[in-house]
Formats: sequence, C-alpha cells, structure tokens
Amino acid sequence: MKAALLQTRTPATHAAALAHVLPLVREAAGRGARLILTPEGTNVLQKDRAVLLPQLRTLDEDPVVRGLRDAARDLSVWLLVGSALVRREDGKAANRSVLIAPDGAVAATYDKLHMFDVDLPTGERSRESEAYEPGARAVAVQAGEVRLGMTVCYDLRFPALYRALALAGAEVMTIPSAFTRPTGEAHWEVLLRARAIETGSFVLAPAQGGRHEDGRVTYGHTIAVGPWGEVLGHLDHDEPGVLLADLDLAAPAKARAAIPALKNAREFELPISLP
Repeated sequence: MKAALLQTRTPATHAAALAHVLPLVREAAGRGARLILTPEGTNVLQKDRAVLLPQLRTLDEDPVVRGLRDAARDLSVWLLVGSALVRREDGKAANRSVLIAPDGAVAATYDKLHMFDVDLPTGERSRESEAYEPGARAVAVQAGEVRLGMTVCYDLRFPALYRALALAGAEVMTIPSAFTRPTGEAHWEVLLRARAIETGSFVLAPAQGGRHEDGRVTYGHTIAVGPWGEVLGHLDHDEPGVLLADLDLAAPAKARAAIPALKNAREFELPISLP
C-alpha cells in the first residue's frame, strides 16, 4: 500500500485551513497514495482559546472535515484527518482523529486520550485539559488492507497504549502531531522509532511545521517508520509538503515473529518499596 503523510502549517481559520490542505491531498492522490494522513489540528490552529473555542463546530458541521470527506469520495482514498478540533455534543471541545472511507463516510473517530498538562522550568504553563475533554477509549480500525491504531501527538509518550493497539491487531500506528521545536529536536524521531520497534508496527507521523499565524512554532519533520524501526522516509524540514511511503503489508508479521515481545510479555506484581 502506498501511503502519503502530509506536512502542513495550518492557519487560524477554517476556510484558510481547508484551502491550505486540499491541494496537498490532491497531490498525494495524484502520486498514487491510497491512504492519506494529515497532522493534528488540520482544521484550525489558534492558541488563543478565547478566540478558538467559539469557532469550533461539531464534527458533522465542521467545514474542513466536510471538505475532506468530499475529497476522499472524489479521489476514492482512505483519508485520516489526523485531528480536528471540534465541539462535542455536550458542548465541550475534543481533539478528534477522524478516519474517512473512500465513499466519504466517517469510518471511525478517536478522541485524544492524553492531555499535555505541564509546568515547565522556564515558567511556561500548558493545560490542554482546560480546553479539551480527553477521550476514554483506544481505537483500532480496519482501513482497506491495513488495521490502524489511532493516536494523537502526546499519546506518543505512553507506550502501553501502543501495546494495547498492537494486541488488538493494529499493524499501522498513526501519530499525527504538532510537536514544539524543542521537544521535537530532542525526542521526536527516537520515540517514533521506539514505538515501531516495541510493537513491530509501521508508525506514520504527519506533522505540523513552521511558524503559524497564531505565533506558535511547530517542529515538522514528518516521518514514516517501518516495523523493524527503520526510517522509510522523512521530510528534513518544517515546510508544507507530501511524504510518500510504500508499506509492505507482510512486514509487521515478520517483525513480530522475529522478536515476539507481544507474546512474551508477562504480568507481574508491582514493586515493593524497600528501606
């Protein structure tokens, strides 16, 4: 299967975001991709929550998701909207990954489980949970010939999630992201390769990149990793673009047979605290 990972620099309004991402989707399909993945926050990026939250729409009403559903149907491709920032039915907000089938139907959704809540030594403070309601379930779903494990950005730092998805049959882990530059430079590639090696899975990580309209700076460096931990391809920059990756669908089974860590793991008692 040929997959395409899109690197974007999503603007701060829905209309501009759709105009930004659609040409990349069409380019990817024109180059033969049957599975196309976009980054976290594909539909809008605006760090001022007082401005962002009133803009959010439900998944059915979101104009970017609707435009991408039309594109998936027109191009007859599987399209993963890495995430859309949407309003939930209860009025709260969600950071939601959306898998669209080639007929334009929503095949699956996943709400980001792990919220980035941190107080940095620099004095900076982030509370993602103040804007978004975290999800409560992991999602593995069939997309044509492959089974995807759907995750988003900060989920990358929680390996138990990926083990659970692999045990549920996922062969391709999707990790759409908007990493900051400092954490991207330090941890991005090594964590992605680790998740691939630990689970014997493909890891596809489309990313936001560059300086955005709202002033944030994201790392870019979109990357595709094979089940043996090998880098299949990467964009060595933070500019918008398309990364193609050919997925050998037999590779996960081979990697898991060579190193059967998923089968060999054992339950254990928690450590006791000795004096």
